[in-house]
Amino acid sequence: MPVSQLWAVDVYGQVYSLSTAGQQWEKCSNAHMEFKRVTATQQCCWGIAFDNSVYLNVHASELPIRYQEETYENQRWNPVDGFSDHLLPSDRWQWSDVTGLQHQPLNGFQLPSHSWDWEDDWYWVTCFDLSCGGWEISEEPRGQLSLWAVSLQGKVWFRDGVCHHNPEGSSWEEVPLPGEVVQISCGPGDLVWAVLWDGQLIVRQGISRDCPKGTSWVVVESPSPEVGAAHVAVGTSVAWAVTKNNKVWFRRGVNSHNPCGSGWISMVGEMIMISVGLNDQVWAISCEDRTVCFRQGVTSSELTEGAFGHVTSTAPDPLGDATFNLSIEAPTPRIPKVTSDSFISELVSDRESGKASRDVGSAIVQEEEEEAAIPGEVHVPPLSSNQSSGAPDPQWSNVDLEETQIQHGQSAADSSSLSSVATYTFAMEDGADERPLWAWVSGGGCSVDSHSPLSWFNCSGTTSVSFHLLAERVLPRQSVWVKKGAIQWWRDWKPHKWVDVHLALEQFSGAEGYKDGILFIYYNYYDEKKYLHAFINEVTILVPVLNKSKHTFALYTPERTKQRWPIRLAALALLSVSCCNSRGVHGPPSKQAIWSTTCNGDVFVSEPSPALEANPYPTPSDQMFWRQVGGHLRLVECNSLGVVWGLGYDHTAWVYTGGYGGGFFQGLASSTDNIYTQTDVKSVYIYENQRWNPVSGYTNRGLPTDRYMWSDVSGLHECTKTGTKPPSPQWTWVSDWSVDYSVSGGTDREGWQYAADFPASYSGYKTIKDFVRRRRWARKCKLTTTGPWQEIPPIPLSDVTILPCVAQSSVDLVPVWAIGNKGDVLCRLGVTTLTPAGSSWLHVETDQPFKSISIGAASQVWAIARDGSAFHRGLVSPQKPAGDCWYHIPSPVEQKLKQISVGCTSVYAVDENGNLWYRQGVTPNCPQGSTWEHISNNVRKVSVGPLNQVWIIADKVQGSHSLSRGTVCHRLGVSPMEPKGQSWDYGIGVKTSAIRSVAAHQPVSQEEEEENRNDKIF
Repeated sequence: MPVSQLWAVDVYGQVYSLSTAGQQWEKCSNAHMEFKRVTATQQCCWGIAFDNSVYLNVHASELPIRYQEETYENQRWNPVDGFSDHLLPSDRWQWSDVTGLQHQPLNGFQLPSHSWDWEDDWYWVTCFDLSCGGWEISEEPRGQLSLWAVSLQGKVWFRDGVCHHNPEGSSWEEVPLPGEVVQISCGPGDLVWAVLWDGQLIVRQGISRDCPKGTSWVVVESPSPEVGAAHVAVGTSVAWAVTKNNKVWFRRGVNSHNPCGSGWISMVGEMIMISVGLNDQVWAISCEDRTVCFRQGVTSSELTEGAFGHVTSTAPDPLGDATFNLSIEAPTPRIPKVTSDSFISELVSDRESGKASRDVGSAIVQEEEEEAAIPGEVHVPPLSSNQSSGAPDPQWSNVDLEETQIQHGQSAADSSSLSSVATYTFAMEDGADERPLWAWVSGGGCSVDSHSPLSWFNCSGTTSVSFHLLAERVLPRQSVWVKKGAIQWWRDWKPHKWVDVHLALEQFSGAEGYKDGILFIYYNYYDEKKYLHAFINEVTILVPVLNKSKHTFALYTPERTKQRWPIRLAALALLSVSCCNSRGVHGPPSKQAIWSTTCNGDVFVSEPSPALEANPYPTPSDQMFWRQVGGHLRLVECNSLGVVWGLGYDHTAWVYTGGYGGGFFQGLASSTDNIYTQTDVKSVYIYENQRWNPVSGYTNRGLPTDRYMWSDVSGLHECTKTGTKPPSPQWTWVSDWSVDYSVSGGTDREGWQYAADFPASYSGYKTIKDFVRRRRWARKCKLTTTGPWQEIPPIPLSDVTILPCVAQSSVDLVPVWAIGNKGDVLCRLGVTTLTPAGSSWLHVETDQPFKSISIGAASQVWAIARDGSAFHRGLVSPQKPAGDCWYHIPSPVEQKLKQISVGCTSVYAVDENGNLWYRQGVTPNCPQGSTWEHISNNVRKVSVGPLNQVWIIADKVQGSHSLSRGTVCHRLGVSPMEPKGQSWDYGIGVKTSAIRSVAAHQPVSQEEEEENRNDKIF
């Protein structure tokens, strides 16, 4: 950690510095003046004395500071005199700057102050070329500083030209204001905040390298509407404020893209002023005993961590250069109000008495304190002779706001001498042997590394620096946790592309364990700084999105769900954990959770609210919060007893172990047990397309309007063997490309399918009218991950169903039915809440292969055969788990069913054209029902709960901004009197492939409840 200094002013106007490598305060004894405020950087320290003049302290150096002044002599050639100073009227000045616009004669240069001296006479520099540039400068010159000042009239001034070679700057420029300012703070970057007389705060916007003064002001309300702000301090990405009642506040969400921040957070402690140093470290002056306080534990991610503590250190002996020891038990003296309260009171008094205001260039305004003390004169006794001696220290030089002209011929002082300084006499006050009573502190030049503790806090003995935490044990703890980094964001407007952006995830811990957070995304649009934000407690789901080169995900809120316009980013785990923390969701899912899977195999759960099925005002589906569970599944089934099964893309059956996390949560928010390795295998398909011509027969030479000769199933995207990648970086190839013969419609011996044209219906044999053909190539890829799942060997399954039941049900054996990969029907025996995997399979005879199966709350089993017809299994009971026989149920007219779901008394099915059908007439006396009734179209999957709750996966849903596929939809108005419901409530749209709803309490009337009980009896 480099050596730096902390600067402070005591109540008597004496300036001290404390080195990070030292253990005692060093007094600037050669500056025989009294100061009100200082502001420091690593290069220098500026201050305001009691004469309201601005002074500069430059750190001592063995090498003098040299600044080269330049001027250009211009001449024009003529045939008589050659090159001479006879110029044309349109020419530049004879002596000018490099542009020729500014007149700069040799005798026109004035020294900035008495501390400067001419080192040499003017001399000329040989030049052979001249070029003008600099408009693409990417960094500021070395030592460039922005100095802001406030005058007694409440005006703000900006010091131009302050840099390493010219630390005093060149000129003052007034900055327009929306009101009168009392205090201002400038951070290391582009943050500038100020306090107005009425207690409001203003923030400077538009600050950049090209415009260091900024462009405009934005008003920010005081942290407390009743009590205005008195002081503000900003850092790199923080803003702290002190109100007039000495309360400390922290501003959330402050960043160069959003300098105004998003909200105030109250902090423990009472301070009279506050200062933010390098690395956003925080220093302050305690209101109670005027001690310097340091906030321990502040890091780049924990901006408000720790607590304020007193820094008590040795101070220089007032009678000499030796240091003396401070007594910790010394009584607290009366604290005179010299540097802050009396100054503000004097200002107010001057205004009330109508005195003429001082010149703009003569003073800097202090901040307004809570109470204005009656102005009084401070008696300054004569200076003792032994105090004028000592080691030479850096000197103060006056920087006049008015740029006064300095007459030539004045004797030049040494480069470190004092100029424009009024000498004040000084003598010891009573009680001067006590510790200093601080009035101001500036940490702008003090670099503190949180990982390298200061020696101030590591000493022992009576001369040590002691650190005392303030009493925070009485008040509740509040903190802000910030995580920053770089990320890629998908810009969803032209030109569509991934953009490198900066991200800040800010989480707030409230007084009673309440947590909230904001996600900020900072980006530039045509050189203008912009940002997006999303409140963490409004995030409903973070869903991974398949990308062949990036780990990407989409972020949804209720509003973005309605718009079908998510935020797409390339990161996931940390943000997902923060969303769960803000909602208090931890550990494994509850037994009543709603489970779903996406088309990519990601598993999600949502905890249903008590009002999810409430009539007439249920919880909107777009406000449901979905969190991810580790693992990779194609399908998931569950019930309210906690039995959860899933199927992978390779038809492997998995059972939920009761853990949580895994996958990308491993090591971050995951259970230590019940997490196992999970693998999945899927096939990637591409199509080889050919067209027939009379000369060559079938070739890969198509018409200009034809699809790609190697494409996906739609033909719109080119997919070659060498160019096709696995679905995402998590997948790896485990086989080579091979012809796939298991295509719907059949193939010939070489795997070809024939049709009249693209696209059309394909068949496995060629006719005289078939001019195009295609064949499908397949290649297997494998994914290895972790999650709370255990494999159930050895039979591969294509579908599975579990008995749905309410949470209060007492079921010894849980019925589980499944369909094998070859279409055979299976019944799992021995499934209980303690052994959810069961013990063995029981084969159920069928006349033909099946493809979908579902069991209802009353053990009624329905299935769909591969020919699209429905079947009902009779006499299924705990005593006879496999039932008796199958009853054929005709499918809807000219439709082939593909999926079915059964609740308590409701049966729904989906056909191959995406139509949703409801089976009417299902009663205990007629469990097969009577007819099919069309409910809706555009449906992929349906799931019916134990109380007949209906959820579907809609294929396409149009939002206000875009179209979403695989949208979760909830049927509203479902009741025993209205089992078909009334309308759909659209939820999250993240390409969901399957959903399973279990017992969510549904408030009903007594009559409906009685009828519901009667309907459950079969």
